Amino acid sequence: MHCVALTDRTLVGVSGDDAQMLLQDVISCDVENLPDGVARPGALLTPQGKILFEFLVSRDGSDRFLFDLTQDQVAGFQQRMTLYRLRAKAEIAPVEDKPVHAAWGGEPRGGWLRDDRFKGDADVFRFYGAAPAQTAPRADYDRLRVENGVAEAGPDYALSDAFPHDILLDLNGGISFKKGCFVGQEVVSRMQHRSTARRRIAIVAAQAPLPDTGTPLTADGRPVGTLGTAAGDRGLALVRVDKVAAAMKSGTPVLAGNVPVVASLPAWSGLSLAADEIAGEA
Repeated sequence: MHCVALTDRTLVGVSGDDAQMLLQDVISCDVENLPDGVARPGALLTPQGKILFEFLVSRDGSDRFLFDLTQDQVAGFQQRMTLYRLRAKAEIAPVEDKPVHAAWGGEPRGGWLRDDRFKGDADVFRFYGAAPAQTAPRADYDRLRVENGVAEAGPDYALSDAFPHDILLDLNGGISFKKGCFVGQEVVSRMQHRSTARRRIAIVAAQAPLPDTGTPLTADGRPVGTLGTAAGDRGLALVRVDKVAAAMKSGTPVLAGNVPVVASLPAWSGLSLAADEIAGEA
């Protein structure tokens, strides 16, 4: 089992008699059917449908939910959720005694949570609190995210600048299209029904080490995306799928800086960068 301490992440607890009702009405994912033992991706959106805060949410007992998010989101998330709370019987507070860890490559232990962003054959877990000794560097966890097309705010996209569809939340359980209204739901539903998502997180592969995060991706000198997490010769990139598909069809090289890359959408997504399929979504 490989274990990594995620020191840039922390927890916020939302608890109380009305906690589930509050969350069901506000955040993008479904919490009513959230099973024990699962950390589900989700987001709190702006009214315009863009991601304001990104997190993993899990149950912690009968009336508390834990939000696993980066430390720089905590104060803003707590403040925004307090505004939405109104008269609901719910407490929103940081959880300071449970450090965040990720683990993979073995059998989970009691109390560990399946990270539901990882699909296919990847079994990755979250656990909060005391942990076994760290057995892998952070770079191995980043490589694992890259290989599985799992984007995170900061290196892979900017908060308040991306829609849930951009980072595949529409496909990994991070959005519920059945539970009814939540903040930003109208815009997200319109994108879903009209198939207007034009950006997606892609996995890029090169024959040389990739440049730094934030490097533009270009085709024929024109921007087609931005490189996110880079792990050696593999990385994530937020790309314009129509422009990358057109470049691939015409044989135009896609470059990350000066490094040629091949882009593909994660296999578990069921999506393709084939130009005819992209055109069919217009």
